[in-house]
Amino acid sequence: MRITAFTLMAALGATGCAHSTVTKPEPTSSVQAEARKPIPPPEGSKLVSGTLEAFNAACSADLERARAQIASLKSLKASDGRAILEAYDEATAALGASLNRSSLTREVHPQAAFRDAARACEQKADALNVDISQDRGVYDALSAVDLSQADAPTRYWMERTLLEFRRAGVDRDDATRAKVKALNEEILKLGQTFTQNISEDVRKVELDPKELIGLPQDFIDGHKPGANGKVVITTNYPDYFPFMTYARDGKAREKVWRTYRQRAHPKNQPVLEQLIAKRHELATLLGYPTWAAFVTETKMTRTQQVAADFIDKVAATAERRAKQEYADLLARKQKDDPKATTVEPWDQDYYEDRLKAEKLGFDSQAMRAYFEYGRVKQGVMDITSRMWGITYVPVKDAAVWHPDVEAYDVMENGTLLGRIFLDMHPREDKYKHAAQFDLVAGQAGKRYPEGALVCNFPRTGALMTQDEVETFFHEFGHLLHHVFAGRQQWKGITGIATEWDFVETPSMLLQQWATHPAILQQFARHHETGEVIPAAMVEKLRASKEFGKGLWTRRQMFLAAVSLDYYSRAPGFDTTEALEKQQEKLSPFRHEYRDGTHFQLAFGHLKGYSAAYYTYVWSLVIAKDLETEFQKNGYLDTATTMKYRKTVLEPGGSKPAAELVKDFLGRPYGFEAYRAYIDQQ
Repeated sequence: MRITAFTLMAALGATGCAHSTVTKPEPTSSVQAEARKPIPPPEGSKLVSGTLEAFNAACSADLERARAQIASLKSLKASDGRAILEAYDEATAALGASLNRSSLTREVHPQAAFRDAARACEQKADALNVDISQDRGVYDALSAVDLSQADAPTRYWMERTLLEFRRAGVDRDDATRAKVKALNEEILKLGQTFTQNISEDVRKVELDPKELIGLPQDFIDGHKPGANGKVVITTNYPDYFPFMTYARDGKAREKVWRTYRQRAHPKNQPVLEQLIAKRHELATLLGYPTWAAFVTETKMTRTQQVAADFIDKVAATAERRAKQEYADLLARKQKDDPKATTVEPWDQDYYEDRLKAEKLGFDSQAMRAYFEYGRVKQGVMDITSRMWGITYVPVKDAAVWHPDVEAYDVMENGTLLGRIFLDMHPREDKYKHAAQFDLVAGQAGKRYPEGALVCNFPRTGALMTQDEVETFFHEFGHLLHHVFAGRQQWKGITGIATEWDFVETPSMLLQQWATHPAILQQFARHHETGEVIPAAMVEKLRASKEFGKGLWTRRQMFLAAVSLDYYSRAPGFDTTEALEKQQEKLSPFRHEYRDGTHFQLAFGHLKGYSAAYYTYVWSLVIAKDLETEFQKNGYLDTATTMKYRKTVLEPGGSKPAAELVKDFLGRPYGFEAYRAYIDQQ
């Protein structure tokens, strides 16, 4: 999962102003450009880890710098095309600095006052962003620039920028623009509240120690009974997922499952309803039939119908497999309970694990012994270092926001590429899932990219699940994409600036490395004996990955359909009832939402991805096609990994994502590799 500060920039219409010209730059590389002008060292974390006064002052300074650049832009003559673009670029860079810093701070800072200040800064920056997006003077100046002699990335950047201005209503009358601004402000506040209610609502279940039977010993050792003789299980990932996978007691699993699906209830019920209503109002005000139509316009899909058709296509592709997997789960459950006629949702993970152990000889608990956190972390870094010719140098004196956080400079042949931060372990009031956050957007000749991984993995010495190892690879894929793409000319195309339904593709691809024997044997060693993970065990892992793939895919399409459906209709509907209808269509689990649970209220993607949760599997479809090149040439083949870095990762958002993929594959991407992956036995 990737989280970045992104806002609504838009406007509509063109002008008849005289055009100035932007000439194509000399064909020098960004590295050469950087060499001509020293870049300040990466120090983006200082403000996150410094004083509250400095944090607030930096927010104010960024916003003032943005305002000053906009004022400068509007004062320039039409003949000053290059200066107009540079002023706009500086303004968006200043806004981006504030938004990125605030987005990370509100999710990770241990002090509530800092988190509140970050939310306040975000609101101010977003409000200014909306003001700029509705400023006809800015739009007129940008649209008057003659780009006929500009390079392709500059033309593409401006094409997308002017479209976003049009999507913000810059061509509308004063009353409409004022309404758009007010709606955006409401939506931003609602989104922040929705997310905050989820992150701050950590629930607990008290259980008898005997209800932990089946859990790994290290898990049991880490959950000692309290004074009342009860063991506390929280809804945080490190508790929830192992419990659902290993606990033998079905009633205990149900208890934990229900508690997990009550998070943010009832607080988020009115928040979600208002978020849906305000987004619909904004979309229709701007001339779109629905928020889903508005959102998909700038994605690879382009329309909500293409997104809906994609969901149906993937769901149909996985249907046969999912039905067989459900039947297998039920048959296995009936060995424990001969009267069982259904598999409950709290049974799925447990019986999948049992089938994998009994039919395939795959013991997920035994595999955990090879995934001690410290070794996994070093392994991920060693593998990616080998793939892309980079090294990670610890920065011992880096300013960090919590003692757990580690900082590394990413180097290539003595050249600094950027800085990364690893905030990897759970704590109170911290983001509860796993995601990559931008801290600083790199830009050629101006600044180094800085990014952070924010996860909730066990600490050094503790053991990870294989799923957590995959998540580590996945999120690290986002992080390196951010670093490698951080040397474009313009802020608007630097970093992970592709269409939103492509941003998961590089991370979806890299997580495939976490199931290959040649990769895992580089770092996976038994935490007690030091034995390298046996190839036979990895092959059993790969076989086990095949089981459950159909159900997982249908689950993803269910979530995607809920996301698209909520934003494809007029507001005022019952979100639980709408969710149930999608479940009946796409999921075999019939009792998940008819019994007082409220999963949608903690479905955080309804805020960020809104209608576009389908993007995860859309990205996976493309990733599976990209993987065919590595299957042919080897997953550590330097020529292939470097070609991929140069054609897909480094260009950032300088061209459409479909072109990036074509540059690597030598052809347009297709669906067949994904279909083969689903059908693979």
